[in-house]
Amino acid sequence: MTDPPATLELSRQPHWRRFFSRFLRSRNVMAGALALFVVISLVALAPAISPYAPTEQFRRQRLQPPNAEFLLGTDNLGRDIFTRILYGGRISLQVGIISVAIGATLGTLLGLLAGYLGGWADVLIMRFIDMMLAFPGILLALVIIAVLGRNLQNVMIAVGLSSIPVYTRVVRGSTLALKQVDFIVAARALGGSSMRIMAWHILPNVLAPIIVVATNGVAGAIIAGAALSFLGLGQQPPDPEWGLMLNEGREFIRVAAWVTTFPGLAIMATVLAINLLGDGLRDILDPRLKL
Repeated sequence: MTDPPATLELSRQPHWRRFFSRFLRSRNVMAGALALFVVISLVALAPAISPYAPTEQFRRQRLQPPNAEFLLGTDNLGRDIFTRILYGGRISLQVGIISVAIGATLGTLLGLLAGYLGGWADVLIMRFIDMMLAFPGILLALVIIAVLGRNLQNVMIAVGLSSIPVYTRVVRGSTLALKQVDFIVAARALGGSSMRIMAWHILPNVLAPIIVVATNGVAGAIIAGAALSFLGLGQQPPDPEWGLMLNEGREFIRVAAWVTTFPGLAIMATVLAINLLGDGLRDILDPRLKL
């Protein structure tokens, strides 16, 4: 017999090795991952990087432009903007990650049930999702916060719940395609329960699109959280948060533009890094695309 072609040998590599190889070859993934690593490192090492506390005030040095003592200047209360951006990044990233965890978990569960069970379950779940889609995401989040109250925890819940339709539709579509595949039909014929088939056979095969949507969802959740804090519905003073810092500096934008410019740049850089990472992961995990 002849030796198998090299392409067949390559296809027999472990999935994790092929994924890692594609990961290293993707410019978008590497650029996004590196930039995000820098952001997370700065935020995590905030106490070691900055000598100031985020709420520490220097009244005699209010609205100071960037200088050697205050790298990014000070705000209207004399607080170091660089320090507040570092500590505010902890809150913004926390909002992004926890909101996505809430939305992805509930949305995946609903999508699996709707796609696999079909019938009345599919109708009820998708009509509920259609009702949620009738409202813009930020408006739905505002309604939820109006019911639950204004604080950071409720912002994360609101942003997470408003993102459920995205995950539900993605998972439902993937489940509908998968449940007719031979190995799912065989699992049903062997007496596998619906919950077992969804958990052990369908869920692992729909993780790729979930990961891609969740990665980009973190960026959207950070922006939504910042928008809600800008409106005064999220993180409350004096603790820092990027959206709250934008709100606090808008009155001084003509005389001290750095108060709002640098928090805005922090949001932009973080969201750009996450989007690059998400786009690269989409290219890697989509079997129809070749790097």
